Amino acid sequence: MKNMIEKDILIIGAGASGMMCAIESGKRGRSALVLDHAANIGRKIRISGGGSCNFTNTNTSHTNYLSDNPHFCKSALSRFTPRDIIALLEKHDVKYEEREQGQLFCTKSSEEIIRVLESESNNAGVNIILNCRILGVKKDDSFMVSTDQGIFGSESLVIATGGLSYPRTGASGIGYMIAKKFGLKVTELKPALVPFIFSPEDLAIFGELSGVSIDAAVKCNNIKFRGSMLFTHRGLSGPAILQVSSYWKEGDTIVIDLLPETDIYGIFIAKQQSKSKIDMHNLLSQYLPSRFAKTWCVSNIQSKPVNQYNEKELRKISHQLHNWEIKPISTEGFETAEVTLGGIDTNELSSKTMESRKVKGLYFTGEVIDVTGQLGGYNLHWAWASGFVAGQYA
Repeated sequence: MKNMIEKDILIIGAGASGMMCAIESGKRGRSALVLDHAANIGRKIRISGGGSCNFTNTNTSHTNYLSDNPHFCKSALSRFTPRDIIALLEKHDVKYEEREQGQLFCTKSSEEIIRVLESESNNAGVNIILNCRILGVKKDDSFMVSTDQGIFGSESLVIATGGLSYPRTGASGIGYMIAKKFGLKVTELKPALVPFIFSPEDLAIFGELSGVSIDAAVKCNNIKFRGSMLFTHRGLSGPAILQVSSYWKEGDTIVIDLLPETDIYGIFIAKQQSKSKIDMHNLLSQYLPSRFAKTWCVSNIQSKPVNQYNEKELRKISHQLHNWEIKPISTEGFETAEVTLGGIDTNELSSKTMESRKVKGLYFTGEVIDVTGQLGGYNLHWAWASGFVAGQYA
C-alpha cells in the first residue's frame, strides 16, 4: 500500500513485555517498531513498587501464577529467569536490593529500568513511536496497523497492551479486542491484587479504623497469605488482602487469623488462673492495635474482666480471633487493581513462542495473556519472560 511503512515486526505496547520483545527481536537483526498511545515508555514500570520498581522475585516459579492452564508459563519462566533480568540490570550498573520474601527493588528508582530499556532498544535498532493511537488492525498477506500517525505493515505483530488495571495509566481493552477480531478466545476478566470494600454493616463498625494495620494470616478458598492487613476508609487492603483478592469470588467470605502464631487461648487461661481483672479489650490491646481491639470487642463479644469468663467462653473468643470472618461486598475494581485476572486463553497460544495457534505471525505477551502473578514482582517477571520468548521468534 502506498505510504505504508513496513517493518519485520510491529509491537503494540511499550511496557515491560513489549520493550523486551522488541529488544530481543532487534538483536536478531529484525527491524522492529513499537507503537504506544502514551507519551513515554513503561508507564506501569514507573509506578511499580511505589516508584522503586519491584522488577522480579528470586523465588519465581509457575506456582506463583494463576491461569486456567497453570503449566503454560513454565516454558517462558525456565528460559528467562530472575538471574537473567538481574544480569541485564547489572550490565547497566543498576543497583538493587532484596526485601522480604525474595522481592527485588531498584535502590534508586524505577527510572533506572526505563533507562536500561531505552539503551538496549537503541542498541538493537528498535524504533518507537509514542502518542500513537491504534485505529485498526487487519491481516491479508501481512499485518496492517492503522494509526493516527500513519499506516504500518509487518510480517509479525505482537500485542503487548497489558490488561484493564490502572486505567489512569491508559490501560484499555484493545488487546482483547484485537484477539477477538482474529477469532481468539478471551477468558473472564476480573480485577486482581485489589482492595476489598466492606458491606455497609461492616463499614459502619470498622470504617473509623482507616490507617490501622495488623499482621495477619488471610484465607479464602483454602488459599492463605501472611502479611500486613490495612484498614481503609472503604474496607481492607494491604499485601495479605491484595494477595487473597485474586482467589476471591463474589459472595465469598474471607477468614482472618488476627493473631497468627500466638496462643491467645493459653494467654487467656494463664490470666484467668492468676485471677486477672484486666478487661478483655485491654488485654487484646497488648497484642493488637488498641483502636481495633476495642472495636472488635464491641462488635463480637461482651468485653469484661478476664476472670469473669468461663473456659468455654474463652475458647470461643480465641476461635473468633483466629477465624474472624468478613464478607466483602465487592473489590475496588480495575481502578485500583494492580493486575487483570484472566486474558487471552492460553489454549490459543504456543507456550514456547507466544504465537497464536490460529493466526501465523500474531503474538501476545505479558498481562494480556491469562497468566496472573501473585504480589511481589511476579507479574513484572512474567512480562520480561513472555516478551523475551516472543522476541526469539517474532
